[in-house]
Amino acid sequence: MRIGHGVVLLGVGLSSGPVLADFVGDTKAGLEVRNFYFSRDFRNDGASQSKREEWAQGFVLKVQSGFTEGTLGFGLDAMGLLGLKLDSSADRAGTGLLPRNADRRAADDFSTFAPTAKVRLGNSELRIGALTPTLPLLAANYSRLLPQVFNGGLLTSTDIDNLTLTLGRIKQVKYRDSSDFEDLAISGMSGGYSSSARSDGMDYAGADYKLDAVTLSYHYARLDDIYRRDYAGVQFSQPLGAGKVFGEVRYFVARDEGRALAGEVDNRTVSTNVGYRIGGHGFSGGYQKGSGDTAFAYLNGSDTYLFSEMLVSTFALQNERVWHLRYDYDFAALGVPGLTFNLRYVKGDEVDPQHIRTSQGAALRAAGDDGKEWERATDLTYTVQDGPLKNLSLRWRNATNRSNYADSADENRVILSYQVKFF
Repeated sequence: MRIGHGVVLLGVGLSSGPVLADFVGDTKAGLEVRNFYFSRDFRNDGASQSKREEWAQGFVLKVQSGFTEGTLGFGLDAMGLLGLKLDSSADRAGTGLLPRNADRRAADDFSTFAPTAKVRLGNSELRIGALTPTLPLLAANYSRLLPQVFNGGLLTSTDIDNLTLTLGRIKQVKYRDSSDFEDLAISGMSGGYSSSARSDGMDYAGADYKLDAVTLSYHYARLDDIYRRDYAGVQFSQPLGAGKVFGEVRYFVARDEGRALAGEVDNRTVSTNVGYRIGGHGFSGGYQKGSGDTAFAYLNGSDTYLFSEMLVSTFALQNERVWHLRYDYDFAALGVPGLTFNLRYVKGDEVDPQHIRTSQGAALRAAGDDGKEWERATDLTYTVQDGPLKNLSLRWRNATNRSNYADSADENRVILSYQVKFF
């Protein structure tokens, strides 16, 4: 079992029972038992690996203390992660569910213990240690068996009305199929960047201001000697008739920084979404466009925070133009609470194959053609609402992806999850 590095232990003088009252009394603990089947068929019998298919069992234990009383409140959280192999083989490994050994076979098990120290002053909270943030430029990924976990410090403040401020320094990352914390890296983006380049850490700062139905955001991240990224966003949600209209614009700018260890970074991407919800129905869609000399840049293994991101593809290569549509339905409107469905379709074209390191990309460059792709995905989930099996959920995710710059794929994920709250 591996322990996250860089956790600061806070010594607190606890001389009387009342000081500990909230620390103990507000403590919460829960366990998620997660059974995951993953299959991705590349539809290419001549490929070095034509299919990735594995089945695994995961356990995610979380304990969150309250805060000690006083002007400064201290607390401690902890996360225990365990993954077990149920089915895999050398020719089907690499799904992201399980780590692989030197012989390319999946490990039988892997585990991590990740504590987090926390300090609260007013409405500001500093967390040092294991972090799983969901921020525009720092979004931990939980699309496989176990979550991605970052190691560092993150300060969040809501002391000013309607304003959320974020400030942090991230040092390392534990990927979703790993036990170990390691240095940060950029996503390779089909060969556009050197994913072998490592950074000493990332600085982060952000501000989100909510004014009635509109939220304005600006975030900044600097991955030492690899890239600098800036993000600006506008989000709104407003009742309209019997439903609600909503929309969002996300704009990202990335450029190389310092020694540019991963190579040139030059990208600007705008990602938009607008929709309407009424009853159990949700309709949304939007446009996305990248520009610049390289692909979209983001931390390896993390979520992109783009509306285009799908199960197989992120739809974010150099100069890519994207249209996306989505339909959601909540069956509670028909008297079946806990059952939800969504259907998504994304189409991308105008991809510049200049930096794509695949045989298909080389063929596109030779012919002077652009890359294009499309993906259709469905997601069906049912969660038991009451009784002895309350919080048991079954989720089926299916995707069909077709591309002329990479291997096409058919994908299925079946996830059985059960959450238990101890206190």
